[in-house]
Amino acid sequence: MASRTSETIQSPEDPRVRFAAERTLLAWMRTGLALMGFGFVVARFGLFLREIAAMGHAVGDPRSTAWSLWIGTALIVLGVVASTIASYEYYRFLRFLKRQRTYTPRTALLAVVVTIVVAMLGCMMAVYLLVVSP
Repeated sequence: MASRTSETIQSPEDPRVRFAAERTLLAWMRTGLALMGFGFVVARFGLFLREIAAMGHAVGDPRSTAWSLWIGTALIVLGVVASTIASYEYYRFLRFLKRQRTYTPRTALLAVVVTIVVAMLGCMMAVYLLVVSP
């Protein structure tokens, strides 16, 4: 029985290699857009709380709504950074592929950093909601 290892090794000319890189880039772009959209919603949440307070409903200290602006802005910036780094890594991959050099991806570090920052911002949002709620 012949070994099939030669079939599983893909050459740089194989279009599946580029398509896999494109799928990875698109997944990171989707993540970046989701972070930016969620950041916008979080930033506007403080405005919503101020409007509720202006209508006479007790929501808490209106000055504490500034947290949502900072947390939302941080999420937007994180989305921009993730998208930018992913685009750079895609460009770097294509450049290495063209030169037929070995490529070592650095997106694993990006995933860990994004996850840690999102977790920290989530904790901040939880504290924020506990402080703002009556």
